[in-house]
Amino acid sequence: MAEDTSRVLIADDNKVNRLLLSRSVELLGHRSAPAENGRLALEKLRSEAFDLLLLDIEMPELDGFAVLEQIKADPQLREVPVIVTSSIEGLDNVVRCINLGAEDYLRKPVNQVLLKARIGASLEKKRLRDQQKALVRRFVTSEVADDLLQSDFALGGKWLCASVLFSDIRGFTALVESQGPEETIDLLNTYHMLMFDAIGSYGGAVNQIMGDGLMALFGAPLPLDDCAGSAVAAGQEMLGLIEQFNHERSAVNKPAIRIGIGIATGNVVAGYIGTQQRGTYTCIGDTVNLAARLEAHTKVAGCSILIDDATQRALGGSVPTQSLGEVPFKGKAAAVEIFSVMAGQLHGQS
Repeated sequence: MAEDTSRVLIADDNKVNRLLLSRSVELLGHRSAPAENGRLALEKLRSEAFDLLLLDIEMPELDGFAVLEQIKADPQLREVPVIVTSSIEGLDNVVRCINLGAEDYLRKPVNQVLLKARIGASLEKKRLRDQQKALVRRFVTSEVADDLLQSDFALGGKWLCASVLFSDIRGFTALVESQGPEETIDLLNTYHMLMFDAIGSYGGAVNQIMGDGLMALFGAPLPLDDCAGSAVAAGQEMLGLIEQFNHERSAVNKPAIRIGIGIATGNVVAGYIGTQQRGTYTCIGDTVNLAARLEAHTKVAGCSILIDDATQRALGGSVPTQSLGEVPFKGKAAAVEIFSVMAGQLHGQS
């Protein structure tokens, strides 16, 4: 069971109290560790993994109120449940502890039946929260998961400057018709694994998978110093990985796959859309639409990576590009100058 591996930190300056609480905790099947004051408790919380903190209020160096304040202010600690065990009087002190994030307040001497019930309830709540976080991270990127968990899934959006990348596999429909469903799914899983690695290596976040296509964001939800350069570098890495992957496919007599990549840079509206029951993180706006148009235009231009003029300017000449002139795109009032990007080499490759 989960409780068998739970670790409980006991912060109390009174050695007898620590020993008594430690014995009670271990009789319930948990492991305990002592901290003689609030400062030591925080040090241990930041250096070791604990599932629960039993916290006294009146302690030297740093009292329990100060510990609660620091835990509440620290995103890495605020998920650790805290049960206050104290002898201080007054409803206002109890309320203050709860307002600072404590799960519960037990008066000393601690009733063993209540202690067992409170510890069990607190650990179960943490277990459910941990499961929720793990589930979120299975279905979204780590960047989106961190932003989602910190914002408590606040629906809404904001303006951001970001680079948007679209990519898909050329001739995928014909490829699907020539092979079985198991082989198709295996190909997609391998393809997405490679693309996620390339995109993540440069700070990007994949926020949509559409069969053989995907959409990635650079600069949202987390800012990047050089979102355009990161997106282009990721695109070059994607091409390099596909080239290596095709060598593997050729060795087993499977056809090579080709991808097209479109990248645009500019302002986007980014945020969570949907309902409290179901939602997603996404970006919308002209920049997103242009990146999708550029990806589709790679088939016409016969190029692997196409970028818009804003991305090309942001690169500052750091990446070789070739102007393909101005192209009218659906939804754009004026034609857009587009550029082809040279396919780079993988790091460590010659």
